[in-house]
Amino acid sequence: MTQGDIQTVKTSKGQEVKVHTHLFINNEFVPGHGPLIETINPATEEVICSVHSADESDVDAAVQAAKNAYKDTWRKLAPAERGRLIHKLADLMERDKEEIATLDALDNGKAFWIARDVDVTDSIACFRYFAGWADKIHGKTIDTTFDKMCYTRHEALGVVGAVIPWNYPTMMAVWKFAPALAAGNTIVMKTSEITPLPLYKLAELFQEAGFPAGVVNIITGYGATTGAYLSSHKGISKMAFTGSTLTGRKIMEGSAGSNLKKLQLELGGKSAQIVCADADLANAAVHAHGGIFNNHGQSCNAGSRILVQEEVYDKFLELFIAETKKIVLGDPFNDDTFQGPQINKAQFEKILNYIKIGQDEGATVALGGKRWGDKGYFIEPTILTNCKNNMRVMQEEIFGPVVCIATFKTIEEAIEMANDSDYGLAGGVYTSNLDTAITVTNELQAGTVWVNCFDVFDQSTPFGGYKQSGFGKELGKYALQEYTQVKVVKIQRLGL
Repeated sequence: MTQGDIQTVKTSKGQEVKVHTHLFINNEFVPGHGPLIETINPATEEVICSVHSADESDVDAAVQAAKNAYKDTWRKLAPAERGRLIHKLADLMERDKEEIATLDALDNGKAFWIARDVDVTDSIACFRYFAGWADKIHGKTIDTTFDKMCYTRHEALGVVGAVIPWNYPTMMAVWKFAPALAAGNTIVMKTSEITPLPLYKLAELFQEAGFPAGVVNIITGYGATTGAYLSSHKGISKMAFTGSTLTGRKIMEGSAGSNLKKLQLELGGKSAQIVCADADLANAAVHAHGGIFNNHGQSCNAGSRILVQEEVYDKFLELFIAETKKIVLGDPFNDDTFQGPQINKAQFEKILNYIKIGQDEGATVALGGKRWGDKGYFIEPTILTNCKNNMRVMQEEIFGPVVCIATFKTIEEAIEMANDSDYGLAGGVYTSNLDTAITVTNELQAGTVWVNCFDVFDQSTPFGGYKQSGFGKELGKYALQEYTQVKVVKIQRLGL
C-alpha cells in the first residue's frame, strides 16, 4: 500500500510527529496534481511543511472512488457493521489523542490542552454517538387502503462532499464524517488549505480501522479551485459546508449550476449575549467571557455582542474585565496558555483593522486592542465599549478576540437589538427570571439560545442557524435527516 510522502514536524517543546502530505484517495496516500501548499505555524510564522493539493482530475478520482465504494460495498454493509467500524475508529483516536491534538495545536495555534481535552475528546464522543445510530435509522409503515401496503425507507444519499474550515480542523470534520458514514454515505472531504495536517492523521486511522477503500477520501486545496470543483461536481449528491456566508453563496451557485445537490450550510454569526439586571453577574461574566474568547474568538457562534441592562452595566463590566485579564496568551504548548495566535497574517490584520474601525465609529477600547508579543499572530483580548448596534463592529463578523458591549433599557429593546442582524446562529440570555428566559429564548431569531451559560455543546443536541447563518443541522438525531432521503414504497396486494 502506498504511504505517500511522510514528513516529520516538530513542536516548540521538541515533540516530533510524522505527517502525511499527500491526498488520501481510495484508501491510499497519493500525490496531488495541484500546487504545493505551505502550511504555516501561526505561533512562529514559520513553515511547518508543504502539502499536495487536488486539481480537477484529483477531485474526479476521489468522487469516482467514493461512487464505487457506495455502489459496491458501503451501502451493502450491514448497518451494525458500519457502526462497529466507526467505534473502532473512535478507539484508535482515543489511542492517538495526543498526536491528533498536537497537529491541531501546531497547525491551528490553539492551546494543546484545549485541542486534546475539548476538540479531540468531543470528536471521539461524536463518532461513538453516531456509531450507535447506524442500525437505528428506521422507516415507517403507513396505513393507506386495505388493498395496499405502504412503507418508507430512509436511504443514504450516496456520495457526500464536504468542505471544512480551519478553526476546528478535527472537530468540524468529525461533525460531518460521523452522521454521513452512519447513515450509509461515502464521502469526499476537503480540508482547509490552512490546516490540513490533523485530517491526514485521521485518514491514516480510517485506513487502520479497516474502512473499505473509497468510503472516505480526504483532499486539500484552495476553495476557489478544489472547493469549486467539488461543490459543482455532478457525482456529488450533497454538499456539507462550514465557513463564511460568502463562500456558502458560491457553493449554492455550484449546486444550482450542476445537479441541484442537497446542501447543508453552517455559516457566519454575530451572536448576542443579553445580560439582564436580575442576572447572577459573576456567573454571567464567566460564561459571557468564554462565549467570545474561547478558541481565540475564532468561532462562528461566538457571543461577540454583549448587551447589558443599564442599571448593572458598570458592575458587569468590572467583573468582565477582571475575568478577561486572567487570559494567558502564549505558546500553544505551554500548560497555562488559554489563547494562542490567530490563524494567519490576513486574519491578524483584519482583526486589528476592525478594532480601528470600531474606534473610528466611536467605540472605546476598554481593554487590549493591540498586537501581543513580537512574533506570531497574537492579539490581546479586546473589549470595545460605548458600542451602538449600527456600527460595523456590531454588525460584521470579526472572527477574533474582540467583543463589543452595548447597553439596553428594556427586555424588548434587547431582543430588538439582538435580532437586528443578518445572522442568526446563536444567542444567550442571563437572568434569574424564568418568564424572562422563556420570552427571550422564544423571541431570539437564532438556531441555539443558551440561558445562564454559553458555548455549551453535546453530541445529542442539534446545531445550526437562522437567516444568513445557513440551514441544516449538525449533531443529534436531526443531523441524520441531512444525510438521508425518504423513499415511499406502495405495494398492491393482488387477489383482493
